[in-house]
Amino acid sequence: MNRGVSWFNISMLVFGFAFLYAPIALLILFSFNAGKLVSVWSGFSTRWYGELLQNEQILEAAWVSLKIASINATAATVLGTLTAFALNRFGRFRGRTLFTGMSTAPLVMPDVITGLATLLLFVGIGWARGMSTITIAHITFSLAFVAVIVRARIASLDMSLEEAAMDLGARPLKTFLVIVVPLLAPALVSGWLLAFTLSLDDLVIASFVAGPGASTLPMVVFSKVRLGVSPEINALGTIIVLVVTICIVIAAIIFQRQERQKAIDDQMAQRG
Repeated sequence: MNRGVSWFNISMLVFGFAFLYAPIALLILFSFNAGKLVSVWSGFSTRWYGELLQNEQILEAAWVSLKIASINATAATVLGTLTAFALNRFGRFRGRTLFTGMSTAPLVMPDVITGLATLLLFVGIGWARGMSTITIAHITFSLAFVAVIVRARIASLDMSLEEAAMDLGARPLKTFLVIVVPLLAPALVSGWLLAFTLSLDDLVIASFVAGPGASTLPMVVFSKVRLGVSPEINALGTIIVLVVTICIVIAAIIFQRQERQKAIDDQMAQRG
């Protein structure tokens, strides 16, 4: 019976990984296809990578997306951290329930509603749509995700460390920068990366608030896919997968080194 359960678990594991990664493997494979048809193998070639690097529309859209994602992630991290501190450290205050609901609403709000609402706002105030409107719209929903991550970390902090620092004469700002920020660093990095990824991946909201000359990479890819999948898109997807894989490997190496160093420090502390 245990053997049957084991084979069942292995089968489900293989099926799950195949379901997740088989499409990515096919995308990478056909990015090296010599022909234009993405479903018929015509031989190995790197032709489409060369054409991708010469496609000014895609390169410009990628640069716009990276700029928007970077600005959005930084602003969302700052605003989300302030929101988390307000909800965790300020206790009960007038309008707290409303503030909590407004700060978490983007988590469950459909992208279509968020995009339409921000579009009506910009039209109502006469703000010309472009890169700035996309950035503001992305910050609107990204800060909610950052606030949830940072708030969970703040709830687990030991306030006695901050109290000890202030008892020793540290000002509140110095206590925050020297004590609190390093303790929040993992949550801040996680929130920044999540906000960056959400912005880079967004299509629906950006489609509502984008203007002339401010097309993001998902918008350009979607417009091209509607006319038929091009091998250039496969090449673009392969490059993105490669970059993400490299980042994951680097992060894993850093975390392993930190764990090893922590284990060594613990052993030294026990011996001492």
